[in-house]
Amino acid sequence: MVSEFLEHNILVIFGASAPDELAEFAVIHDGEELVAPLEAGDTVLIDNDSYKVLAVGEVANINLANLGHLVLKCNGQNQPEMPGDVCLENKPLPLISVGTTLVIS
Repeated sequence: MVSEFLEHNILVIFGASAPDELAEFAVIHDGEELVAPLEAGDTVLIDNDSYKVLAVGEVANINLANLGHLVLKCNGQNQPEMPGDVCLENKPLPLISVGTTLVIS
């Protein structure tokens, strides 16, 4: 179901411990530990596509650090709708496949 979310410019990622019901719509990753909190002004790089972070929900960093969970929304908003959202600039997300890299800097 990842492609259905991508059609709405939403990317849900989860660490390898994701329950089966979440793994249906999330990209499962083997990322490393969170070394610095995600903040507005950071850049999310998905392969060769970059996205400016506009807003970070109050629990997004907690979810990322503890569960490897992140909800990226390319909606151009400066205020997250949900506490776990990370709002990115409004542009299409790329297709995700095995081997896609996601880097936050």
